[in-house]
Amino acid sequence: MIFESHAHYDNPAFDEDRDSLLEGLKGKGIGYVLNVGASLETTASAIALAQRYPFVYAAAGVHPSESGELTKEGLRWLKEQCGKKKVVAVGEIGLDYYWKEPDRQVQKEWFGKQLQLAQEVGLPVILHSREAAKDTLDIVKERYQATAGGVVHCFSYTKEIAWEYLDMGFYIGVGGVVTFQNGRKLKETVEDIPIERILLETDSPYLAPAPHRGKRNSSLNLTLIAKEIARIKGMDYDEVVEITMQNAKRLFGIA
Repeated sequence: MIFESHAHYDNPAFDEDRDSLLEGLKGKGIGYVLNVGASLETTASAIALAQRYPFVYAAAGVHPSESGELTKEGLRWLKEQCGKKKVVAVGEIGLDYYWKEPDRQVQKEWFGKQLQLAQEVGLPVILHSREAAKDTLDIVKERYQATAGGVVHCFSYTKEIAWEYLDMGFYIGVGGVVTFQNGRKLKETVEDIPIERILLETDSPYLAPAPHRGKRNSSLNLTLIAKEIARIKGMDYDEVVEITMQNAKRLFGIA
Protein backbone atom coordinates (compact mmCIF):
# COMPACT_ATOMS: atom_id res chain seq x y z
CA MET A 1 0.00 0.00 0.00
CA ILE A 2 1.17 3.53 -0.80
CA PHE A 3 1.81 6.01 2.02
CA GLU A 4 0.80 9.55 1.05
CA SER A 5 3.10 11.62 3.25
CA HIS A 6 1.81 15.11 2.42
CA ALA A 7 -1.67 16.22 1.40
CA HIS A 8 -4.17 18.98 2.21
CA TYR A 9 -7.59 17.35 1.94
CA ASP A 10 -9.13 20.06 4.10
CA ASN A 11 -8.51 22.46 1.20
CA PRO A 12 -11.66 23.96 -0.42
CA ALA A 13 -10.62 22.33 -3.72
CA PHE A 14 -12.04 19.09 -2.26
CA ASP A 15 -15.29 20.48 -0.88
CA GLU A 16 -17.46 18.86 -3.55
CA ASP A 17 -16.06 15.32 -3.42
CA ARG A 18 -13.84 15.02 -0.32
CA ASP A 19 -15.69 12.11 1.27
CA SER A 20 -16.08 10.04 -1.88
CA LEU A 21 -12.45 10.62 -2.85
CA LEU A 22 -11.05 9.66 0.56
CA GLU A 23 -13.34 6.67 0.91
CA GLY A 24 -12.13 5.36 -2.46
CA LEU A 25 -8.40 5.65 -1.81
CA LYS A 26 -7.85 2.25 -0.21
CA GLY A 27 -9.44 0.53 -3.19
CA LYS A 28 -6.82 2.26 -5.35
CA GLY A 29 -3.88 1.12 -3.22
CA ILE A 30 -3.47 4.21 -1.02
CA GLY A 31 -3.26 2.81 2.50
CA TYR A 32 -2.16 5.85 4.54
CA VAL A 33 -2.59 9.62 4.24
CA LEU A 34 -0.87 12.32 6.27
CA ASN A 35 -2.95 15.51 6.13
CA VAL A 36 -0.71 18.45 6.93
CA GLY A 37 -1.57 21.68 8.73
CA ALA A 38 -0.53 25.00 7.21
CA SER A 39 -2.20 27.39 9.68
CA LEU A 40 -3.99 27.21 13.01
CA GLU A 41 -7.30 26.77 11.17
CA THR A 42 -6.08 24.04 8.82
CA THR A 43 -4.30 22.25 11.66
CA ALA A 44 -7.69 21.95 13.36
CA SER A 45 -9.34 20.68 10.18
CA ALA A 46 -6.49 18.23 9.53
CA ILE A 47 -6.97 16.75 13.00
CA ALA A 48 -10.72 16.53 12.43
CA LEU A 49 -10.13 14.54 9.23
CA ALA A 50 -7.74 12.20 11.04
CA GLN A 51 -10.33 11.58 13.72
CA ARG A 52 -12.91 10.77 11.06
CA TYR A 53 -10.91 8.39 8.85
CA PRO A 54 -8.91 5.48 10.33
CA PHE A 55 -6.18 5.68 7.64
CA VAL A 56 -5.69 9.46 7.86
CA TYR A 57 -3.12 11.03 10.19
CA ALA A 58 -2.44 14.69 10.91
CA ALA A 59 0.44 17.15 11.29
CA ALA A 60 0.13 20.33 13.36
CA GLY A 61 1.99 23.43 12.25
CA VAL A 62 1.98 26.83 10.60
CA HIS A 63 3.40 27.34 7.10
CA PRO A 64 5.91 30.20 6.73
CA SER A 65 3.48 32.17 4.57
CA GLU A 66 0.98 32.06 7.45
CA SER A 67 3.50 32.64 10.24
CA GLY A 68 2.47 36.26 10.65
CA GLU A 69 -0.64 34.99 12.44
CA LEU A 70 1.31 33.20 15.15
CA THR A 71 1.43 34.36 18.76
CA LYS A 72 2.55 32.83 22.05
CA GLU A 73 -1.03 31.72 22.61
CA GLY A 74 -1.15 30.15 19.14
CA LEU A 75 2.07 28.29 19.83
CA ARG A 76 0.65 26.97 23.11
CA TRP A 77 -2.45 25.82 21.25
CA LEU A 78 -0.28 24.01 18.68
CA LYS A 79 1.53 22.25 21.50
CA GLU A 80 -1.80 21.03 22.89
CA GLN A 81 -2.77 19.68 19.46
CA CYS A 82 0.48 17.75 19.24
CA GLY A 83 -0.68 15.65 22.17
CA LYS A 84 -3.82 14.49 20.39
CA LYS A 85 -4.22 11.00 19.04
CA LYS A 86 -3.02 10.55 15.43
CA VAL A 87 -1.03 13.80 15.34
CA VAL A 88 2.32 12.41 14.19
CA ALA A 89 4.39 15.44 13.11
CA VAL A 90 4.91 19.19 13.45
CA GLY A 91 4.43 20.86 10.11
CA GLU A 92 4.53 22.17 7.68
CA ILE A 93 7.02 24.71 8.97
CA GLY A 94 9.98 26.50 7.45
CA LEU A 95 10.86 29.44 5.22
CA ASP A 96 9.37 30.70 1.95
CA TYR A 97 11.19 33.59 0.30
CA TYR A 98 9.20 33.43 -2.93
CA TRP A 99 6.70 35.85 -1.36
CA LYS A 100 7.74 39.14 0.27
CA GLU A 101 5.34 38.72 3.19
CA PRO A 102 5.61 37.87 6.00
CA ASP A 103 8.97 39.52 6.63
CA ARG A 104 11.88 37.09 6.60
CA GLN A 105 12.71 37.80 10.22
CA VAL A 106 9.14 36.93 11.21
CA GLN A 107 9.39 33.66 9.30
CA LYS A 108 12.72 32.82 10.93
CA GLU A 109 11.43 33.57 14.42
CA TRP A 110 8.42 31.28 14.19
CA PHE A 111 10.30 28.60 12.29
CA GLY A 112 12.78 28.40 15.15
CA LYS A 113 10.04 28.35 17.76
CA GLN A 114 8.16 25.56 15.98
CA LEU A 115 11.38 23.54 15.72
CA GLN A 116 11.73 23.96 19.47
CA LEU A 117 8.12 22.87 19.90
CA ALA A 118 8.80 19.69 17.91
CA GLN A 119 11.71 18.88 20.21
CA GLU A 120 9.58 19.47 23.29
CA VAL A 121 6.82 17.11 22.12
CA GLY A 122 9.16 14.57 20.53
CA LEU A 123 7.63 14.62 17.04
CA PRO A 124 9.36 14.74 13.65
CA VAL A 125 9.11 17.89 11.55
CA ILE A 126 7.83 18.50 8.05
CA LEU A 127 9.98 21.22 6.47
CA HIS A 128 8.85 23.66 3.80
CA SER A 129 11.69 25.54 2.11
CA ARG A 130 11.29 27.64 -1.01
CA GLU A 131 14.09 29.85 -2.35
CA ALA A 132 15.59 29.76 1.15
CA ALA A 133 18.07 26.89 1.02
CA LYS A 134 20.88 28.34 3.14
CA ASP A 135 18.75 29.97 5.83
CA THR A 136 16.59 26.87 6.25
CA LEU A 137 19.59 24.58 6.57
CA ASP A 138 21.40 26.96 8.93
CA ILE A 139 18.40 27.27 11.25
CA VAL A 140 17.80 23.52 11.33
CA LYS A 141 21.45 22.90 12.17
CA GLU A 142 21.41 25.56 14.87
CA ARG A 143 18.00 25.04 16.43
CA TYR A 144 16.97 21.41 15.89
CA GLN A 145 18.52 18.37 17.47
CA ALA A 146 16.84 15.96 15.09
CA THR A 147 16.29 13.09 17.49
CA ALA A 148 12.83 12.53 16.03
CA GLY A 149 13.97 13.34 12.51
CA GLY A 150 11.86 14.87 9.79
CA VAL A 151 11.26 15.25 6.08
CA VAL A 152 12.09 18.03 3.64
CA HIS A 153 8.75 18.33 1.88
CA CYS A 154 8.63 18.99 -1.87
CA PHE A 155 12.42 18.99 -2.09
CA SER A 156 13.63 21.47 -4.73
CA TYR A 157 17.36 21.93 -4.13
CA THR A 158 20.52 20.10 -5.20
CA LYS A 159 21.57 16.58 -4.33
CA GLU A 160 24.42 18.04 -2.26
CA ILE A 161 21.92 19.87 -0.04
CA ALA A 162 19.83 16.71 0.15
CA TRP A 163 22.81 14.86 1.60
CA GLU A 164 23.25 17.53 4.26
CA TYR A 165 19.74 16.73 5.45
CA LEU A 166 20.28 12.99 5.16
CA ASP A 167 23.35 13.32 7.34
CA MET A 168 21.10 14.86 10.02
CA GLY A 169 18.63 11.99 9.82
CA PHE A 170 16.05 13.57 7.53
CA TYR A 171 14.05 12.04 4.69
CA ILE A 172 13.41 13.67 1.30
CA GLY A 173 9.82 14.18 0.12
CA VAL A 174 9.39 13.49 -3.59
CA GLY A 175 6.26 14.62 -5.41
CA GLY A 176 4.98 15.46 -8.86
CA VAL A 177 7.92 17.68 -9.82
CA VAL A 178 9.98 14.52 -10.38
CA THR A 179 7.81 13.85 -13.45
CA PHE A 180 8.28 17.35 -14.95
CA GLN A 181 10.60 17.82 -17.92
CA ASN A 182 12.23 20.71 -16.05
CA GLY A 183 12.56 18.69 -12.83
CA ARG A 184 16.23 17.87 -13.49
CA LYS A 185 17.55 18.69 -10.01
CA LEU A 186 14.98 16.49 -8.31
CA LYS A 187 15.59 13.63 -10.75
CA GLU A 188 19.32 13.86 -10.00
CA THR A 189 18.63 13.85 -6.27
CA VAL A 190 16.36 10.80 -6.54
CA GLU A 191 19.02 8.97 -8.54
CA ASP A 192 21.73 9.80 -6.00
CA ILE A 193 20.13 9.23 -2.59
CA PRO A 194 19.06 5.86 -1.09
CA ILE A 195 15.47 4.76 -1.66
CA GLU A 196 15.38 4.10 2.10
CA ARG A 197 15.36 7.88 2.64
CA ILE A 198 12.58 8.86 0.21
CA LEU A 199 8.92 9.53 1.03
CA LEU A 200 6.15 9.70 -1.56
CA GLU A 201 3.93 12.79 -1.49
CA THR A 202 1.58 14.80 -3.67
CA ASP A 203 0.98 18.10 -1.82
CA SER A 204 -2.61 17.74 -3.03
CA PRO A 205 -4.37 19.72 -4.39
CA TYR A 206 -1.16 21.30 -5.70
CA LEU A 207 1.67 20.17 -8.02
CA ALA A 208 -0.05 17.44 -10.00
CA PRO A 209 2.45 15.25 -11.88
CA ALA A 210 2.68 14.98 -15.65
CA PRO A 211 0.50 14.42 -17.64
CA HIS A 212 -1.97 16.13 -15.24
CA ARG A 213 0.15 19.21 -14.55
CA GLY A 214 -2.00 22.26 -13.83
CA LYS A 215 -5.01 20.21 -12.70
CA ARG A 216 -6.18 19.45 -9.18
CA ASN A 217 -3.87 16.89 -7.63
CA SER A 218 -4.88 13.94 -5.45
CA SER A 219 -3.26 10.88 -3.89
CA LEU A 220 -4.46 8.82 -6.86
CA ASN A 221 -1.52 10.33 -8.76
CA LEU A 222 1.05 8.79 -6.41
CA THR A 223 1.34 5.83 -8.77
CA LEU A 224 2.82 8.16 -11.42
CA ILE A 225 5.39 9.48 -8.95
CA ALA A 226 6.35 6.01 -7.76
CA LYS A 227 6.71 4.79 -11.36
CA GLU A 228 9.06 7.66 -12.20
CA ILE A 229 11.18 6.99 -9.12
CA ALA A 230 11.33 3.32 -10.10
CA ARG A 231 12.43 4.28 -13.62
CA ILE A 232 15.13 6.67 -12.39
CA LYS A 233 16.54 4.19 -9.89
CA GLY A 234 16.14 1.07 -12.05
CA MET A 235 13.90 -0.55 -9.44
CA ASP A 236 10.66 -2.49 -9.42
CA TYR A 237 7.58 -0.33 -8.85
CA ASP A 238 6.24 -2.54 -6.06
CA GLU A 239 9.58 -2.33 -4.29
CA VAL A 240 9.48 1.47 -4.39
CA VAL A 241 5.97 1.45 -2.93
CA GLU A 242 6.87 -0.99 -0.14
CA ILE A 243 10.11 0.69 0.90
CA THR A 244 8.69 4.22 0.90
CA MET A 245 5.69 3.04 2.92
CA GLN A 246 7.98 1.53 5.54
CA ASN A 247 10.06 4.72 5.53
CA ALA A 248 7.03 6.85 6.33
CA LYS A 249 5.70 4.48 8.98
CA ARG A 250 9.11 4.48 10.65
CA LEU A 251 9.45 8.29 10.60
CA PHE A 252 5.94 9.00 11.85
CA GLY A 253 5.84 6.18 14.38
CA ILE A 254 2.91 4.32 12.82
CA ALA A 255 2.74 0.60 13.59
